[in-house]
Amino acid sequence: SAVALLVLVAAVALAVALGLLLRAPASRFCAASNNRTGFLCDDRATCILASQVCDGVGHCTGGEDELEELCGDLPRSLPGFLVFRCSDPTYWVYADQRCNGMNDCGDCSDEMGSSAACPQCGLEWWSCSPVHYEYCSCVPRRLCRDGVQHCLSWSDEFIC
Repeated sequence: SAVALLVLVAAVALAVALGLLLRAPASRFCAASNNRTGFLCDDRATCILASQVCDGVGHCTGGEDELEELCGDLPRSLPGFLVFRCSDPTYWVYADQRCNGMNDCGDCSDEMGSSAACPQCGLEWWSCSPVHYEYCSCVPRRLCRDGVQHCLSWSDEFIC
């Protein structure tokens, strides 16, 4: 009976150890390309952009980025770190779309203001506000002097 008890204890210990090894990571937060908010796959090595979660394409080897429990009731079913709430609470974008230079919320709340907390325009951008079209306060420098007004002040055409 001591041998049977020892075998039972060993079997339970092995089952617990295997369960711990196969368990998904406790936190799925990671830094993806360009230091953007990412989602850590079960392999604990692959980090995909937040906006690649629940996009209909399996980016993780096991498909965990497209699971029903994660994607069933967007955005409520997503972990909070993957979601950025726009100033209009009925709208949201993926966290990696915050501070990406594009007006993803439609009101620039993902690019400007205290909740977005975006850094000033980088070297590849021209700062002007307000901006026309899809940008908010920074215009890609590649659009400077392209014959199209992007800044209300026309600074992208005459100064940039």
